[in-house]
Amino acid sequence: MRTLMLIAALTLGAACASAQGDAKSGKDLWTKYTCYGCHGFSGQNGPGLRLVPMRMTVDGFTKLVRNPSAPNRMPPYSDKNLTDAQLADIWAYLKTLPDSPASKDIPLLQQILSEQK
Repeated sequence: MRTLMLIAALTLGAACASAQGDAKSGKDLWTKYTCYGCHGFSGQNGPGLRLVPMRMTVDGFTKLVRNPSAPNRMPPYSDKNLTDAQLADIWAYLKTLPDSPASKDIPLLQQILSEQK
């Protein structure tokens, strides 16, 4: 019985770890599928949805990619195009990208704003 429980725990642990994705592979997929074309290399600029900072769970991200809510904006990607594991990799990569700095922390922007007053 203990052996069976140990095997179940190890299997569940491996499944959870793989669900988090591999950021290096995700970066390669981000480029391969030209996601940057709409979301920018930073994941937060371009005509597409801002994805950084990534606040969605991997499941939420997968649902968004599989069935985008806004018609004619992003094509849906079925599991024949990108597997769930590949989407988890892209999600993991997006989680590594830094958020943009607050406007107060951008000296040139602050200078421009102060000159406008």
